[in-house]
Amino acid sequence: MKSKTDSAILQNDLDNLIAWSNQWLLKFNPSKCKLMHIGHNLSTEYHMVDDIGRNVMIEETSLEKDLGIYISSDLKPSTQCAKAAGKFRSVLAMVRRNFKKLDEEDFILIYRTYIRPHMEYCVQAWSPHLVKDIRTLESVQRTATKMAPT
Repeated sequence: MKSKTDSAILQNDLDNLIAWSNQWLLKFNPSKCKLMHIGHNLSTEYHMVDDIGRNVMIEETSLEKDLGIYISSDLKPSTQCAKAAGKFRSVLAMVRRNFKKLDEEDFILIYRTYIRPHMEYCVQAWSPHLVKDIRTLESVQRTATKMAPT
Protein backbone atom coordinates (compact mmCIF):
# COMPACT_ATOMS: atom_id res chain seq x y z
CA MET A 1 0.00 0.00 0.00
CA LYS A 2 1.58 3.20 -1.15
CA SER A 3 -1.48 5.43 -1.39
CA LYS A 4 -5.21 5.64 -0.79
CA THR A 5 -5.67 4.55 -4.42
CA ASP A 6 -4.14 1.16 -3.58
CA SER A 7 -6.57 0.89 -0.68
CA ALA A 8 -9.51 1.63 -2.99
CA ILE A 9 -8.29 -1.03 -5.43
CA LEU A 10 -8.14 -3.59 -2.62
CA GLN A 11 -11.65 -2.66 -1.46
CA ASN A 12 -12.87 -3.09 -5.05
CA ASP A 13 -11.23 -6.53 -5.17
CA LEU A 14 -13.00 -7.47 -1.92
CA ASP A 15 -16.31 -6.36 -3.39
CA ASN A 16 -15.67 -8.44 -6.51
CA LEU A 17 -14.78 -11.42 -4.33
CA ILE A 18 -18.03 -11.08 -2.38
CA ALA A 19 -20.00 -10.85 -5.65
CA TRP A 20 -18.26 -13.97 -6.96
CA SER A 21 -18.91 -15.87 -3.73
CA ASN A 22 -22.59 -14.93 -3.79
CA GLN A 23 -22.90 -16.04 -7.41
CA TRP A 24 -21.38 -19.44 -6.62
CA LEU A 25 -23.15 -19.73 -3.23
CA LEU A 26 -19.87 -19.86 -1.30
CA LYS A 27 -20.58 -17.36 1.45
CA PHE A 28 -17.80 -15.58 3.31
CA ASN A 29 -17.99 -15.02 7.04
CA PRO A 30 -16.73 -11.44 7.53
CA SER A 31 -16.29 -11.98 11.28
CA LYS A 32 -13.55 -14.51 10.51
CA CYS A 33 -11.67 -12.13 8.21
CA LYS A 34 -8.81 -10.09 9.70
CA LEU A 35 -6.74 -7.12 8.58
CA MET A 36 -3.04 -6.94 9.39
CA HIS A 37 -0.86 -4.04 8.32
CA ILE A 38 2.61 -5.23 7.31
CA GLY A 39 5.17 -2.76 6.04
CA HIS A 40 3.02 0.37 5.92
CA ASN A 41 1.22 2.62 8.34
CA LEU A 42 -1.60 4.04 6.23
CA SER A 43 -4.82 4.02 8.18
CA THR A 44 -7.03 1.87 5.99
CA GLU A 45 -10.41 0.32 6.70
CA TYR A 46 -12.12 -2.37 4.69
CA HIS A 47 -15.59 -3.78 4.82
CA MET A 48 -17.43 -6.81 3.52
CA VAL A 49 -21.14 -7.49 3.07
CA ASP A 50 -22.48 -10.33 5.21
CA ASP A 51 -25.40 -12.71 4.52
CA ILE A 52 -28.00 -10.24 5.73
CA GLY A 53 -26.65 -7.43 3.55
CA ARG A 54 -24.97 -5.33 6.26
CA ASN A 55 -21.55 -3.77 5.78
CA VAL A 56 -19.21 -5.30 8.33
CA MET A 57 -15.84 -3.71 9.06
CA ILE A 58 -12.94 -6.14 8.88
CA GLU A 59 -11.30 -6.42 12.30
CA GLU A 60 -7.72 -5.17 12.56
CA THR A 61 -5.13 -7.33 14.31
CA SER A 62 -1.41 -7.25 14.99
CA LEU A 63 -1.04 -10.95 15.88
CA GLU A 64 -2.74 -13.92 14.27
CA LYS A 65 -2.41 -17.68 14.62
CA ASP A 66 -2.62 -19.64 11.39
CA LEU A 67 -1.86 -23.36 11.06
CA GLY A 68 -0.33 -23.34 14.54
CA ILE A 69 2.10 -20.51 13.83
CA TYR A 70 1.83 -17.05 15.34
CA ILE A 71 2.37 -14.27 12.80
CA SER A 72 2.88 -10.72 14.03
CA SER A 73 2.68 -7.49 12.08
CA ASP A 74 6.44 -6.97 12.49
CA LEU A 75 7.09 -10.51 11.16
CA LYS A 76 9.41 -11.36 14.06
CA PRO A 77 9.26 -14.91 15.44
CA SER A 78 9.44 -13.85 19.12
CA THR A 79 5.82 -14.70 19.92
CA GLN A 80 6.10 -18.07 18.20
CA CYS A 81 9.31 -18.88 20.10
CA ALA A 82 7.74 -17.93 23.44
CA LYS A 83 4.61 -19.99 22.75
CA ALA A 84 6.65 -22.98 21.53
CA ALA A 85 8.89 -22.79 24.61
CA GLY A 86 5.82 -22.63 26.85
CA LYS A 87 4.28 -25.68 25.20
CA PHE A 88 7.65 -27.45 25.40
CA ARG A 89 7.88 -26.70 29.13
CA SER A 90 4.34 -27.93 29.79
CA VAL A 91 4.96 -31.22 27.98
CA LEU A 92 8.29 -31.56 29.78
CA ALA A 93 6.53 -31.03 33.13
CA MET A 94 3.94 -33.66 32.20
CA VAL A 95 6.72 -36.14 31.40
CA ARG A 96 8.53 -35.33 34.64
CA ARG A 97 5.29 -35.75 36.63
CA ASN A 98 4.32 -39.08 35.06
CA PHE A 99 7.68 -40.79 34.60
CA LYS A 100 9.62 -40.75 37.87
CA LYS A 101 12.49 -42.97 36.75
CA LEU A 102 13.67 -43.02 33.16
CA ASP A 103 16.60 -44.82 31.67
CA GLU A 104 18.43 -43.28 28.72
CA GLU A 105 16.60 -45.28 26.05
CA ASP A 106 13.15 -44.43 27.45
CA PHE A 107 14.05 -40.75 27.77
CA ILE A 108 15.20 -40.59 24.14
CA LEU A 109 11.98 -42.26 23.01
CA ILE A 110 9.78 -39.89 25.04
CA TYR A 111 11.82 -36.84 24.00
CA ARG A 112 11.59 -37.67 20.29
CA THR A 113 7.90 -38.53 20.50
CA TYR A 114 6.39 -35.92 22.80
CA ILE A 115 8.81 -33.04 23.27
CA ARG A 116 10.88 -32.38 20.15
CA PRO A 117 7.93 -32.12 17.71
CA HIS A 118 6.71 -28.99 19.55
CA MET A 119 10.05 -27.31 18.92
CA GLU A 120 10.37 -28.42 15.30
CA TYR A 121 6.81 -27.81 14.08
CA CYS A 122 7.02 -25.59 10.97
CA VAL A 123 10.41 -24.22 12.02
CA GLN A 124 11.05 -23.46 8.33
CA ALA A 125 8.27 -20.86 8.46
CA TRP A 126 9.21 -19.11 11.69
CA SER A 127 12.98 -19.80 11.75
CA PRO A 128 14.28 -18.07 14.90
CA HIS A 129 17.16 -15.78 14.03
CA LEU A 130 17.15 -13.29 16.89
CA VAL A 131 19.57 -14.04 19.72
CA LYS A 132 16.89 -13.71 22.42
CA ASP A 133 14.64 -16.22 20.62
CA ILE A 134 17.46 -18.69 20.17
CA ARG A 135 18.36 -18.37 23.86
CA THR A 136 14.74 -18.96 24.84
CA LEU A 137 14.61 -22.22 22.88
CA GLU A 138 18.06 -23.35 24.00
CA SER A 139 17.23 -22.80 27.67
CA VAL A 140 14.25 -25.12 27.34
CA GLN A 141 16.37 -27.74 25.57
CA ARG A 142 18.96 -27.44 28.33
CA THR A 143 16.23 -28.14 30.88
CA ALA A 144 15.24 -31.26 28.97
CA THR A 145 18.79 -32.57 28.75
CA LYS A 146 19.25 -32.07 32.51
CA MET A 147 16.29 -34.36 32.99
CA ALA A 148 18.01 -37.13 31.03
CA PRO A 149 19.70 -39.83 33.09
CA THR A 150 23.49 -40.00 32.98
